[in-house]
Amino acid sequence: MKTLLNLLLAELEDESIGTRKMLALVPADKGDWKPHAKSMPLKELGEHIADLPTWITLAFTTDELDFAKNPYNPHHCNGGEELVAYFDKNLAEAKAHFAQHEDAMLEERWQLKNGDVVYMDISKYETIRHTFGQMIHHRAQLGVYLRLLDIPIPGVYGPSADEMGA
Repeated sequence: MKTLLNLLLAELEDESIGTRKMLALVPADKGDWKPHAKSMPLKELGEHIADLPTWITLAFTTDELDFAKNPYNPHHCNGGEELVAYFDKNLAEAKAHFAQHEDAMLEERWQLKNGDVVYMDISKYETIRHTFGQMIHHRAQLGVYLRLLDIPIPGVYGPSADEMGA
């Protein structure tokens, strides 16, 4: 019988395939590019996506992330190759925790906050699922950036228009 942790791990492995494909395409020479003044730069978006598996590790190893105590400082990467390497490192660390825990830990609480301001107070299960949602959301955002830079988009859940020759 599959445990909930086994199911979450399988989902993480599936989502990592498309994420890796997209990160690999980030051009090193376009790091400061952004589609709109309110958008984050391409380099920053890629680094955020590559960093997201660390939030899964945090769900397993902590009860909170407090930006007042631990400012967010992702690793700096220059282009797709470095982003994929950083993502793979963080992914391997996150995946290792799934075998070390029981499903019961998923019911424990986890908070995202900045000092006294609490942004999220959710279960560790919800924290992991939220991280998956963030990965998917920002990967799609990255797809828009790449499309606007006229970089062919790989298929994630099936062939892309670029792969179909459209």
